[in-house]
Parts: sequence; C-alpha cells; structure tokens
Amino acid sequence: MKRRAGGVANGQTVVWYRSLTSGWMLATGIVSAIGLLVIAAVDGKHRVLAFVLLLFSAAFLIAGSIRVTVSREGVTAGSTLLPLLRRRFPLNRIQQASARWTRPAEIGGWGYRWNPGLSAISLHEGDALWLTLADGSRFVITIDDADTAADLIHHLLAPDREGR
Repeated sequence: MKRRAGGVANGQTVVWYRSLTSGWMLATGIVSAIGLLVIAAVDGKHRVLAFVLLLFSAAFLIAGSIRVTVSREGVTAGSTLLPLLRRRFPLNRIQQASARWTRPAEIGGWGYRWNPGLSAISLHEGDALWLTLADGSRFVITIDDADTAADLIHHLLAPDREGR
C-alpha cells in the first residue's frame, strides 16, 4: 500500500471528529427558557412577549454545542442539539486550512457570528480551525485539536492540487 504525507495510505478512509459544548451557553438557554415559561404560565399579560423571547433561549441552546467533522467530503460544523443546522464546506471550496489560538473578540463574539468576509462558530477561547475559502472569505470554528484537523485538510487537498 502506497503511503502519502501524514501516514495516510492512498484509498484509506480518514475522518477527524470533535464536539464541543459551552456550559455557560447551555445553562443560559435552559435557565432563561424555564424563567420565560414560568412568566408565560402565570402572567397572561406578558405571555406573547415571553414566547417571543423563548427564541433567544433556543438560540443559546442550539449554538451551545457543536460537532465538527473533517473527511474526504470536506468540513461540516453544526449543532449537536439540532443537527439540521450545519455548515458544510466541500474540499473544492477550501483554499487553505490553518489552526491557531483565537479569542472570540477576534471573530465577532460568542456563538454563530457572521460578518462580511468572516463567519465563525465560537464557543470558547482557544484552538480554532481557520478555513480560507475559494471565494476569499474565511470561516472559523473554535474547536480542540484544530491542528490535526488543519493537517488532515491539507493532506486531503494535496492530491487535487498535484493534479492541477
């Protein structure tokens, strides 16, 4: 079996997978949801407002726990509580991948962030996977062991680049 860089054999299936949970985001979502449900139950005058504010609690719960996968299909990052909410980046959309220590303030704050040219999922300060996409925009995911994810992306991109 012929080996490529990084010890990955040609034809071998390799998948990198990590999940991350933000305790404070989940706690905020749960506590606020309970409080708003109590308000809705006992105060008919503010019931509609309480139900509308439940959307904010749901946002904390949905964004408070993520799952990230790197494979031959590309990079997928999404909510563990609502798996339908995810971002997928096929390998052909990824120009470059790197990893570095990142603070939420660098990428717009906590949770899912969108800014022109830079989007992010940020649950903690620490390791982050930085993807530069083919259109020049960047997507950042704060996740443990981002170095390994970036290395795997480079290895998966290498055969495509060698053939160009």
